[in-house]
Amino acid sequence: MEPELTIGALAERTGVATSALRFYEEQGLIHSIRSAGGQRRYSRDTLRRVSFVRIAQQVGLSLGEIRDALHSLPERRTPTEKDWHRLSASWRPRLDEQIAMLERLRDKLDGCIGCGCLSLRFCRIYNPDDQAAERGPGPRYILDAPID
Repeated sequence: MEPELTIGALAERTGVATSALRFYEEQGLIHSIRSAGGQRRYSRDTLRRVSFVRIAQQVGLSLGEIRDALHSLPERRTPTEKDWHRLSASWRPRLDEQIAMLERLRDKLDGCIGCGCLSLRFCRIYNPDDQAAERGPGPRYILDAPID
């Protein structure tokens, strides 16, 4: 087993295009060293980091959030279970918010999404006098946590 991976090997193992890997590197999400011939070489722990980036993007986290999280991990060594646990625990509130918003969207999508448009027949019932507009622009009933 090679101690370092080429960009092609990393792309193959992670399912991420080489162009995306170069972008991740430009954004400071992963790091490479250069071979004597100037080719990128990645340490094996980069496999986990790229997988982490892919999952984080799928759940809707921004590149800034992903970068901050990855910068909390140790450099030049494979993160331990304790390192990953600390990182995942710090994301729990953000993910809980995301889950709650998706549940609100799921539960309201077939009716009014709370945009304040008054275009649906039921808006007079759910949003009399365009009360949603007082909460701000956009689909407030989805974006905002419910008001008790």
